[in-house]
Amino acid sequence: MKKDPTIVIIDSGVGNLWSVLKAVRRFAPTAFITEEKEGVEAADAIILPGVGTFKAGMDGLVVRGLVEPIRAAAERGVPILGICLGAQLLLERGYEFGEHEGLGLISGEVVPFPELPSGVKVPAIGWQEVVPTDLQSAMLFAGIAKPFFYFVHSYVLAPSVPGTALAGTTYGGYAYCATVGQGNVYGTQFHPEKSGEAGLQLIQNFIRSI
Repeated sequence: MKKDPTIVIIDSGVGNLWSVLKAVRRFAPTAFITEEKEGVEAADAIILPGVGTFKAGMDGLVVRGLVEPIRAAAERGVPILGICLGAQLLLERGYEFGEHEGLGLISGEVVPFPELPSGVKVPAIGWQEVVPTDLQSAMLFAGIAKPFFYFVHSYVLAPSVPGTALAGTTYGGYAYCATVGQGNVYGTQFHPEKSGEAGLQLIQNFIRSI
């Protein structure tokens, strides 16, 4: 009998862990939360959620000794999905309250929104349409007829390698990257666990890819 994949959700101290775990367990009942490197090393797939600042997220990974285990897992080909702040941490650096090194699994930076039209507030909060822009995104967005997802963020993904921006969205007239991917590593700026049926379908698609 084929065993269920070991899916770990990383606790870096800044994640909305239980809503992510609840969503993932609809399709992978044995998924669990860990802040231990042994859990990361045993994973068949990794989900890195997060809410808060880039520095707090990286500091949480550093103090738990998880930076190198996550990088090693990516190098081994373990599928990784970052969500919101977790997606931002996948990139090389972020500029929220200073310049900070990220995991460097996807080439690029995390930058602030540019100046937006009067009345358009940051953080961006609410539902936005997400439009896939690259064939690699077909796996994540398969079967999603209405790709509207829930966003809460003040900084944006700015991947630097062509083809790593897998989907885009628009806020206040500003078009930017909503989903990144490089090899076996993916990140969504939106929260699939808070995005109803579309979000659950995306999570199921990621799990099916393992």
